[in-house]
Order: sequence, then structure tokens, then C-alpha cells
Amino acid sequence: MASAEAWRPKPPPLTTPWTDQVGPDNALPEYPRPQLTRERWLNLNGLWAYGGGSTPPQQTREQILVPYPPESGLSGIQRHDDHMLYRRTFQLPPDWAGQRVLLHFGAVDQKAEVSVNGRQVAVHEGGYTAFSADITDALNGRGAQEVSVAVEDRNEAGPYPVGKQRNAPKGILYTGASGIWQTAWLEPVPQEHVAKLDITPDLTGFDLTAHTSARGGQPFEAVVRDRDGQEVARAEGRAGTALRLPVPEPHLWTPDDPYLYDIKVRLLDSGDEVGSYAGLRTVELLPDAQGRPRMALNGEIVFQHGPLDQGFWPDGIYTAPTDEALRFDLEATKELGFNMVRKHVKVEPARWYYWADRLGLLVWQDMPSLPIDLADPPGTNPPPTEQERAHYRTELTAMIDQLRSVTSIVAWVPFNEGWGEFETADIADLTKRTDPTRLINISSGVNCCYSLPDSGAGDIYDDHTYVGPGSPQVRDHRAVVDGEYGGLGLVEEGHLWPGPPGAYEMTDSREALTRRYVEVNDDLVRIIGANGLSAAVYTQTTDVENEVNGFLTYDRRILKPDQDAVRAANREAIDAGTP
Repeated sequence: MASAEAWRPKPPPLTTPWTDQVGPDNALPEYPRPQLTRERWLNLNGLWAYGGGSTPPQQTREQILVPYPPESGLSGIQRHDDHMLYRRTFQLPPDWAGQRVLLHFGAVDQKAEVSVNGRQVAVHEGGYTAFSADITDALNGRGAQEVSVAVEDRNEAGPYPVGKQRNAPKGILYTGASGIWQTAWLEPVPQEHVAKLDITPDLTGFDLTAHTSARGGQPFEAVVRDRDGQEVARAEGRAGTALRLPVPEPHLWTPDDPYLYDIKVRLLDSGDEVGSYAGLRTVELLPDAQGRPRMALNGEIVFQHGPLDQGFWPDGIYTAPTDEALRFDLEATKELGFNMVRKHVKVEPARWYYWADRLGLLVWQDMPSLPIDLADPPGTNPPPTEQERAHYRTELTAMIDQLRSVTSIVAWVPFNEGWGEFETADIADLTKRTDPTRLINISSGVNCCYSLPDSGAGDIYDDHTYVGPGSPQVRDHRAVVDGEYGGLGLVEEGHLWPGPPGAYEMTDSREALTRRYVEVNDDLVRIIGANGLSAAVYTQTTDVENEVNGFLTYDRRILKPDQDAVRAANREAIDAGTP
């Protein structure tokens, strides 16, 4: 492993309360996969040898702190490289002898080629989904082992979904995050082991499918326990086939009562055992008293209200400095009285969804957008290439498959404001085939910007109006929502990213910001009642780089409006839309 003496973090333009807590010995030490846990594992976060440049580097000469992207101050590099080469050594614990060894990456942006002891073990394309490799046959006995990861990431110049990452960030587009940006780790498993669990809840129990390393059909046992550890369900099934786990006296999951059950799965032949969890809930559209389609949770109409959450950090860019920081934004969202959050054109590490499940926030999950030049007027951007479309479809279905067991996710959002939009109705069908259990908001902001004409597909008609709120009318079978509105700004000196600050409407004091928020909310309450609005998403949780329209400053040190006033307004909106 690389020596720690030469490594130093680079000072980011802004620090957060957690910046100084990060170092080579405690870089995101938490178990990274809460819905498929094992007792034994080895974290590979920490210092790696690093080389980068515009062409593939021939040798490593610097050090980087994984899993913080090279562009971040926390990485110790603080620059973008189109090509990256990571290397480190590791030694397996003695009690792993006789087991297969899996190497996991939470996410690497954009194209990664992984080798162990010089032998290629994995190639992965796309920056937002996890991948793994069985590296057992590449290991050299019990001594030191070397893992290397060669990465290429050209941000929007590549044919991959990038969300808001850009080489030249400006305005609503932000600093790119390349390379390894989520936890890298190892775990020992038997030859036949659980590879994935798919858990689908309803109001009376769970359907659970165990996928294994073998072809399927292995006998397994699943046990469900309540919060007190009491067993409430037990059944045996076969891998690859859904197993029903009915739960007597079911305790449903809601934002006000985010009750979760613990689940254990054990393969009966190999003895491999994994832990998981899930909550009981359903999502659907139901008519209200006036026959208007509304979004419902557990068979009851519930107005969904939350902020746009970009998931950027001044010290870690795409990677929160600590697990506490990752949790902080969601806790702040709850404290402001919201019951929902829209995860905007980014896929988070698994622990972010774990905290949404635990804290009780409904999640709209965006698909990261394909590259688009926002300097061009609508209608002038070329449509995505066939290569870009293929990568988009692959990553969309991989994202859904990876997150399908997350209790808090209630809606998929494939396109945002027409950025890289194509074959809208077909993508809606693909999304529904991949996951028929959740709602589809196929084109958020279909009324604006670069969006293609309304396809009528999906379950939701989504209006973007700034400052707004928008006033969409029910027009067909779809629920109507304000997928983005607000954007009220306030400059807090000493807490600004370099560059000119901007917002959709600026205020000059915390008092003025609070007053305007309440005024806009009063309009929202009126529209909810008049139009049967199902949900509203306010821009946004935090400032992001030069955008200063967050509830919190980008460094998370100041809550700008009055919390009690915002909370009261938000609860009023939720109550107005919840019969």
C-alpha cells in the first residue's frame, strides 16, 4: 500500500463541518451495502497510488484518498484527468482461506478496467452503478496482492450519462467527479453464495427473490423479524423464484412512521447467510373525491412535498465526506417538515437510500441525464447518438435493478427537462417493464426547456415553473405535479463558491427569504386545492457551487430561512393535499 507520509488533502474552496474528520485511516469506514450484509469484509478505502493525465499514465507517482474523486480537495489531487490509474496492495485475513473472494466497487466514473496481480478481472462502463468481480483465481497465495484500476472519464465529452457534471462548470452545471467515487471493498463467500436480493413489499408481506452465484434453484431459508427482534415470518424457497413472506399484523412504512423489518437469508447447502431489511408499503394512483388522479401511499392519498437534492459537496464533489454528512442533508429535510426528496440526476451510494428508508422520506429517483449543451437554444441540440442511447438504456435498467429493493423510492424519473431525451414512450415502457411496482415520471419539466412534445406516457405530468409554483391541470390518467419550483436565493458572505452567485429570484435577508417562501407556499396551497396537485419539489436542499437558492449554504454551515416558519408552511401544503 502507498505510504501515508507524502499524502495531504488539498484545501477545497469551502470546507464542511466534516472536512477535517477525513483521513487515510477513516475514509468512509461504514459497511457500504445495507440491504445485503455479511459479517466479514475488508474495506479498500484509503490511500492508493495514483497517476493521471490526458493520456493513459504509464506509472503511478502520486497518492489519492479513495473514494474521493480526483477533482475533490479530499482526494489530495484536486484536478480532472481524462485518464487515471489507481494501484494499491492488500493482504487477505487468514480466516478467509478456502473461500472465494469478491472485489466490489460502489461506482467508478466512467469506464473502468480492473486487474488483480496483472490479470484483468472486470471491465465496467457507466459511472453510477456498482459492479463486482470474483478475483479468487487471480490471487497469489497468502501474500501481498495488487489491485489496479485504469479509468477513462471525459465528462460530457464521453457517450455516457453524466447528470450535471461538466468540464467547464457554470451556473446550473457543476464540477465533474471522475474515477473511484464510492467505496471499494472485499468479502469472502462460499462457492455458492447469495449475489442479490430482490424484495418487493405490499401491505401484508414481502415477495423475496434470492439470486445466487450458481444457476439457480438452490434451497434457501428466509426469516423476517420485527424491530424488537421477534420472528414474524419464516419460509423456505428456491433461488431464482419469488418466495412469499406473509407478515401477520403488518406494521406499514410511512414517512411519519418509517418502520423497517430485518430479513435474514441463508442458503441451506452452502450455509451462506446475508442480512437485509425492508418496509411494507405500496404506491399507486387513486382518484380523489372529484375523480382526479392522485399519488397514493399504502392505499391512501398523500401529498408528496420535498426539495430538489443534487448531492454535491464542496470538499468531496460527488462524495459526501462522511456517513454523518450523507445523513445530514436528509435529516435537515425532515426537520424542515418535508416528507419527500427528489434525487436529481445522480445515483447515490447505497447508504444514502438506507438513511432515507430509516429516517422516512419518499424518494423520487432521477436517471442521470445524457450530455447536452445548455448554451444552445431548445431545438438545436443534436439528438443522442446510438451509442449514447445504448449506454443510457443499459444504465437506466441497471440503476433500477440495483435500487429496486429500496423501500423509500416511489417514483422513477427517466428524463429531466428534455436533456438527452429520446424515444420517450419507449423509455417509459422499458422502465415499467423493468419495475412495474413504482410510478413513472417520464419527463420532469415536460412543459419547458429542451423537452420533446408531451408523449402522454407514464403516470405523472410534471410542470417546472420558476419561481412559480406552476399550476398544471389534470388532462388525462396522470397525476399532476410541480416537479420544480421556487429557487429563492440569498447570498451568505463567507460561504460562497468562487464565481458570481445566482438564483431564480434573489432576496436580501433571511427574513425576506422566509417571507417569500411563505408567500410562494400560500400560492402552492391554493393550487393544490384547485388543481388536485399531487406533489411539489422546491429548489433546493443546499446551495450548489454558484447556485445560492438552497435552504442551506453549500458548506452546510448555515440554514438560511427560519426553520419553524418553513416547517409550518410545508406541513400546511402536505395537509392541503392529503384528504
